[in-house]
Amino acid sequence: MSYEEQKQILIVEDDADISDLVSIYLRNQQFSTRIASTVTEASIWLQSSSFHLIICDIMLPDGNGTEWVREWKSSRDIPVIFLSSRNETEDIVEGLELSEDYITKPFDPDVMVARVRARLRRPGIPQGNTEPTEKVWSDGRLQIFFERWEVRLQGEVLNLPSKELQLLLQLAAHPGRVFSVEQLFDSIWGLESGSDHRTVMVHIHHLRRRIEESEVRYIETVRGIGYRFLKR
Repeated sequence: MSYEEQKQILIVEDDADISDLVSIYLRNQQFSTRIASTVTEASIWLQSSSFHLIICDIMLPDGNGTEWVREWKSSRDIPVIFLSSRNETEDIVEGLELSEDYITKPFDPDVMVARVRARLRRPGIPQGNTEPTEKVWSDGRLQIFFERWEVRLQGEVLNLPSKELQLLLQLAAHPGRVFSVEQLFDSIWGLESGSDHRTVMVHIHHLRRRIEESEVRYIETVRGIGYRFLKR
């Protein structure tokens, strides 16, 4: 396994064209990538997975990238590269105070990959065969592999539709925590047109039918608020 294959990178970017471009170039160099389009989604990934580096936009739909990094930077030693169209001096200085690099848009993808490689080879970044430990939730019947985005039911892979899978991952990453319908909708559907909050209820209904039985419940409805994944 090559050095890059061992490194997992979180891309926090709301422009799908840019995040896909960054991911494609990094994956072509054998990095593993995950994409978040909002601060909320990025926080879920950060809590449920391990990353060697984060590439983060500044202006995001539900918050500011620099403020988000500042919230967790003191407790997590993860290098950050800011990727932003904001090229004012004060923006760059603020970004560099929180990270080791700042790339302005538009950018050369090959240069971006080179900067990622350079940052990961600096002292303090684990080398060799160290890999992040994958977070898994299991009660023996249902297994949820957060980093692989994989669910197994009684040992068999359960091919959930994308939105149902994202709902399950978000809820299961925080057992006992109540998520409002609005939070779930904004995190997973975002600004997609043609959808409203009722689609969350529909997807939860279908998800329950796939993973639950009459005597086995995983998702609880909190009347008037939303849903939570039950603690085991």
